[in-house]
Amino acid sequence: MTAPQRDKLPAGEAGTTPLVSRQPGQATTVVSAGSVQFGAEKVVVIGGPCAVENTDQITSIARQVATAGGSMLRGGAWKPRTSPYAFQGLGRDGLALLAQARQASGLPFVTEVLDPRDVMAVAEVADMLQIGSRSVQNFPLLREVGASGKPVLLKRGMMPTIDEWLNAAEYIMAAGGSDVVFCERGIRTFETALRNTLDLGAIAVLRERTHLPVIVDPSHAAGSRRYVTTLARAAVAAGADGLLVETHNDPGNALSDADQSLTPEEFAELTTSCRAIARAIGRDL
Repeated sequence: MTAPQRDKLPAGEAGTTPLVSRQPGQATTVVSAGSVQFGAEKVVVIGGPCAVENTDQITSIARQVATAGGSMLRGGAWKPRTSPYAFQGLGRDGLALLAQARQASGLPFVTEVLDPRDVMAVAEVADMLQIGSRSVQNFPLLREVGASGKPVLLKRGMMPTIDEWLNAAEYIMAAGGSDVVFCERGIRTFETALRNTLDLGAIAVLRERTHLPVIVDPSHAAGSRRYVTTLARAAVAAGADGLLVETHNDPGNALSDADQSLTPEEFAELTTSCRAIARAIGRDL
């Protein structure tokens, strides 16, 4: 009886190399989302709330992220929640509020899309589409965002291996998407001290195996704001091309992920400390 085979990246069409694979000597692909470039010299810092709640909240946070040195805004218009009774987001109303916040702050924004039927509506407004951890193997959704013409932020799920994660990106690129950014956000292990276990080794592996940029979400890995900055520093030192950080103007009353959201002041401290690390390794932030 032969041993089961690992789910390796498939050969491309007619046996060609997979689209996500890095060729010998190939530089990292620079992915542009609005005015932001992932994979260039500058480490990108994305800040914003887990969920868009109202006009004042998202506009205020967007301005504070910009002031603190953030390059891009994040915010969920649709929110996949473990409980069906938890706040699910404002949907298309939230998308409109993100567009207003972009105008007020000058920051392009990334937001998650959950349903293939919503992809084109989101793509018409957002600067970048996010595939969340629960959707990383929703193959119809991956194909739809790949055909949208917009850059895609592809989060790692709680359980997929790196091979499975790379295959998810291959679905997007095979459908026509050329601009994909990986986002490591921690995986589920036996350890319970943090919400998830941040796999910093994945940064090194992806840098070797793919030409696409990789960023890190320290917020979902930590699950507690007191650890977020430490994990963010480690990610920059390990070579991440960016950070995705949850920040809220009133974390204690946030409708989603309150415990791991930084205050604007804490977000500013994070960017300052990470900038020093980035410059120490020859980058900027």
